[in-house]
Amino acid sequence: MNYSDNTAQDDKGGKTLLNVKRIFCYVVLSIFAIISLLPFWILIVNATRSHYQILGSFSLIPGTAGLKNIHKILANANLPVVSAMINSLFVAVCVSALTTYFSTMTAYGVHAYSFKFKKFAYVFILMIMMVPAQVSAAGFVKQMTAFNWMDTFIPLILPAIAAPAIVFFMKQYMEGALPLEIVEAARIDGGNEFYNFNAIVLPIMKPAIATQAIFAFVTTFNNYFMPAMVLTSDKKKTIPIIIATMRGADYANQDFGTVYMLLAIAVVPLIIVYLCLSKFIIRGIALGSVKG
Repeated sequence: MNYSDNTAQDDKGGKTLLNVKRIFCYVVLSIFAIISLLPFWILIVNATRSHYQILGSFSLIPGTAGLKNIHKILANANLPVVSAMINSLFVAVCVSALTTYFSTMTAYGVHAYSFKFKKFAYVFILMIMMVPAQVSAAGFVKQMTAFNWMDTFIPLILPAIAAPAIVFFMKQYMEGALPLEIVEAARIDGGNEFYNFNAIVLPIMKPAIATQAIFAFVTTFNNYFMPAMVLTSDKKKTIPIIIATMRGADYANQDFGTVYMLLAIAVVPLIIVYLCLSKFIIRGIALGSVKG
């Protein structure tokens, strides 16, 4: 009886300790979640407040000037917000789709094929990844001028297809998630290389593609440096240029309410893209990439 009582007490004590650890983890995660979401909440709150309310005091309670701020943004003829948002979405979607597809194809070629200078090709890709875009910016603009591509979206989309960082990520992912036996079996069954890549490799790579698509979309959507160099007309400008224009305006005439509202509007597509693609990442982690 004593042994049974001690065992029961030990089990009860172990369950109590486990519950305490679980509660502690939930508390810590809740704190980190609040810290992470607080800047977004402050952004939303300030987007619904007027300029003088923002300058007057700090608040965590939404204001009543949200519709007024939106009206000011849309009524400003010098700030083509709607066209800028459409332009940013168009460029970001094109870049995300093209860079993930062709970078995955490049990584697949390096991973699945044996050819001369294979190691050199992979090292060369990594070397390109280490070169900042600012180093070649002047030459890039000169080349785009020679091609007569200035003030178009081509310089923003076409070069982004070659993404060394995404190729490196996909190559590393394939080494652990893509058995070459599957590819060999598909070849034996008579499938051509493009069919094998599109029907077999891409479904296996869904979690990695979703991850890189999110990063590519966010990076392209928020990119200010290159669009500011190649886009000149108002109808071609992207949303980061419009935001920079508002923030760079005369401080005395600047309306912080409209600035925060424009920032809040610009964040919405990023949140939607993340919510749409994050399920593939979670599914890949939970079920394994081969089953995904």
